[in-house]
This record gives sequence, C-alpha cells and structure tokens, in this order.
Amino acid sequence: MASNTLETCVEHKLTIEDDQRGLHQVQRGQWLRAAILGSNDGLLSTTSLMLGMAAAKEDKWAMMLAGIAAAVAGACSMAVGEYVSVATQRDIEEISNVKNPGSRRSIASSPGKSPIMRGVSPARRSLCMSPRRTPIMKVISEEARQMVTDDGYEALPSPLKASGASALSFLCGAIIPLLSAMFFNDHKARIAALVLVSSIALAMFGGIGAHLGGSPVRISALRVLIGGWIAMGISYGLLKPFDKETKKEEGPEKAG
Repeated sequence: MASNTLETCVEHKLTIEDDQRGLHQVQRGQWLRAAILGSNDGLLSTTSLMLGMAAAKEDKWAMMLAGIAAAVAGACSMAVGEYVSVATQRDIEEISNVKNPGSRRSIASSPGKSPIMRGVSPARRSLCMSPRRTPIMKVISEEARQMVTDDGYEALPSPLKASGASALSFLCGAIIPLLSAMFFNDHKARIAALVLVSSIALAMFGGIGAHLGGSPVRISALRVLIGGWIAMGISYGLLKPFDKETKKEEGPEKAG
C-alpha cells in the first residue's frame, strides 16, 4: 500500500515537472516570436526610410543618417509608447482595486479560474491595454497573468521591462539595413544591397515567426516579403520626384 502511494506521488511529481518544463519552453518560444516580430518592424521602417532618402538624394551619409535617425526615433517611440501604456494600465488597476477592494478574488478560492488582476475584470482590463500593443508587450502581459504575488494575486507587468524589450527588439531589426548599406559607395549598388538583404531578412523573420506561431511558413514568409516590398516601393516612389529638384538646385551651384 505504501509503495503504491509512493509510486503515485513520484508519477505526480514527474507530471508536474514535465508540465512546468513544457510551459517554460512555450514561454521561450513566445518571447522569441515576439522579438522577431518586433525586429521585423525595425527592419522594415528603417529600410523604407533609407530607400526614401536614397530616392531623393544620392548621398551615402545622408542615407546612413536617415537610417540611424529612423532606428533611434523608432526605438524611442516604441519604448515611450509601451511605458506610458503599461504605466497607465497599472494606475487604472490599482485605483480600481482601492475603490473595489472586495472584487479581488484569491486564486485559492477560485481554483481552475483566472483571478481578476487587481480587481479589474478581463473585459475592462482589455480596454486599458493599448490598441497598438506590440508582440513583446503581449508576452509580458501573459507572463504577468501567470505570476502571482506573495499575497496570492497576479503580478502586474513592469513598464520598464516592456519599454526596454520593445526598444531592443526594434533596434535589432534596424541594424540590418544599416550594415547592408554601409559597405557600398556606389549609389545603385548600395540600394540593390539594401533591398536584397532586407528582403532576405523579411522572409526569414516571417518564416521563423510563422513556425513558432504554428502558421504555414511559406505563406507567412511570402506575405511578409510582399508587404515589405510594397512599403519599400511606396517610400521610394513618393520621394523620387524630389531627386529632380535636388539636381536642379545643385546644377547652378556647380556652374557658379
């Protein structure tokens, strides 16, 4: 009888360990997929801005400065946006908890159900979230729901963690077009290298993100690639007419 009880306890312990190991693997996969999607944003926006500058002016350093500005501004925008969004979410949930202290439900008193985080219902909590929530922030929020504080309630996502992760993922993607254009002095070769490297990176990001998310890899990679080409083409085409004006202005200066 004692041996059967011991075997049952051991099997139960192994099952819990397997479940925890599987949960950690899923969380790592979610983090990786979110980082890839964030990097994709940085890659595409920086590439498009660099192509727009290249269309308007045949200057390598102007193109590089445009890319650096896009990377810095985009990362700061992502960081500030996520920080404000998460900080506002925390303030609303804490105020709601003060006004309705009885609405908090303990995890122990509601087994099998997700507790209301800081006294805010799931419907109301979704309204507090930014409509432009990045993939990184979605993963952080999901981890916060799974974590509990010492008093048995769900932890709230950290604004600093959200802003830092969003900015870092954006910068990682923005570095790719900057590096691809850095080693070419010829204007046409620089544009070709930028488009080629960015296209390969877009397809890879789309495929890896689809694989981690369980979507069809080829279709998702092609979708991301075509969308990137459209964004690049629009940026290049809209700013190309300014190239003629730049040449007209430079003509009299050279003649003088």
